[in-house]
Amino acid sequence: MAGAMNSNIMLQAKRMQGQIKSLQDNLEGVDFTGAAGGGLVSVVVDGRQKVKKIDIRSDAINPDDLGEVADLITAALNMAITASQDHNQAEMKKITGGLNLPGLF
Repeated sequence: MAGAMNSNIMLQAKRMQGQIKSLQDNLEGVDFTGAAGGGLVSVVVDGRQKVKKIDIRSDAINPDDLGEVADLITAALNMAITASQDHNQAEMKKITGGLNLPGLF
């Protein structure tokens, strides 16, 4: 009986591993957008938190305060990355049933 239980656990682990691999493979195709300054700056990242696009509206640029533009870019980027990470954690929770498996992301 113990052998059957171990076999079942191994099958479940393999299935979970396949689902995790599939999730990781698909993350590049999922986009997350962060915007700051009422849309003056927006950033798009993929599910692996790689920056795909940065948009800066011309009225966001004040030559006398370029630090403000940098702050808007930083805020938009952090929003997009957080959205991506939250999505990834939610999807992983679906696969693992809430079991914490460190090092997967």
